[in-house]
Amino acid sequence: MKECIAMLLAGGQGSRLYALTKKLAKPAVPFGGKYRIIDFPLSNCVNSGIDTVGILTQYQPLLLNEYIGNGQPWDLDRVYGGVHVLPPYQTATGSDWYKGTANAIYQNINFIERYDPQYVIILSGDHIYKMDYAKMLAFHKEKEADCTIAVMEVPWEEASRFGIMTADKDGTITKFAEKPKQPESNLASMGIYIFTWEKLRKYLTEDEADKTSSNDFGKNIIPNMLGDHQKMVAYPFEGYWKDVGTIDSLWEANMDLLDPNVPLDVWEKDWKIYSRTAGLPGHWISSEAKIDNAIITEGCQVEGHVVDSVLFAGVKVEKGALVQSSILMPGAKVEEGAQVFYSIIAENVVVKRGAVVGAAPENVEDKSKWGVAVVGEGVTVGAGAKVGPKAMLEKDVQDGENLW
Repeated sequence: MKECIAMLLAGGQGSRLYALTKKLAKPAVPFGGKYRIIDFPLSNCVNSGIDTVGILTQYQPLLLNEYIGNGQPWDLDRVYGGVHVLPPYQTATGSDWYKGTANAIYQNINFIERYDPQYVIILSGDHIYKMDYAKMLAFHKEKEADCTIAVMEVPWEEASRFGIMTADKDGTITKFAEKPKQPESNLASMGIYIFTWEKLRKYLTEDEADKTSSNDFGKNIIPNMLGDHQKMVAYPFEGYWKDVGTIDSLWEANMDLLDPNVPLDVWEKDWKIYSRTAGLPGHWISSEAKIDNAIITEGCQVEGHVVDSVLFAGVKVEKGALVQSSILMPGAKVEEGAQVFYSIIAENVVVKRGAVVGAAPENVEDKSKWGVAVVGEGVTVGAGAKVGPKAMLEKDVQDGENLW
């Protein structure tokens, strides 16, 4: 028997990341120089003493499955428990894709009951944060709750993007609205739930029987439990948390790692973020290179100028090249004299000689036309080509082509 097991929802398409998720699931998107997004909830689990994790995959799972492997990088290669990848599967009564977050958990009730847990924590695979789930579980037990939802205050102008809670002074949730047009509160759900398993099983079963249901936690399970006056409490979180489901938020979260005033400390020894390493040699910085405030990881070769940027494993920046306020994912190459500004360059992209990708905000007169440029996996930007801000490239750009 396990007191608490985790179910990590990692099957989302991540459509708002456009070219970056064309070939891989959002939780597998590289982040912070050496991680993938899923490293954060997995590391939180093992650091919190949760050693049994089911990972529910669906969209483009190949790379994610390969990356997780047997769970060894996160100390989740256990004989009893550990990490398990749980794609949709066929049964005697048929098969179906996961229709929603609640249906995904419902389809894996047999997996959960193998461990006979008292509690189940539901996590998302697309958030960047560090949280001690053991403290949240202790709060859930202290309040004798049926459901505990991690919440944090968000700016009022952003509240309509989230599930919004209204709670009394004791933390008991009195109202819940999924992405309300006119929010009554700015207390937002973080998509992290702890349920008493016996109660969750009942509501999952009832939800599955309702043919009109969207089979979703935010739209169905939470409102149904609240409507039945189950004990639901809000667990306040005050640390760093970011939903990296958009291009801008992904870029901002990477830039936050370069800001000493942002409370996301991946260097903290007592709460490490674990990952599967590339196994490349140490990075090399030439005597002609210039580095200003950057993360440079293993296997990188830098001869040019890198400013306020994050370079993943195996990136090359050649002589005379400039990379500013950008994210270069594994294997990307910026050739001699090329310039990259305010961009996300995906894996194995080549920016050829003299090409320019993106622009600094101050160099764009019409601010409505400025934004982070994105070059999708494996794309080649031809020599001398010009790619403007807000670009979303999924195919090669020819030599000299002007896409400004």
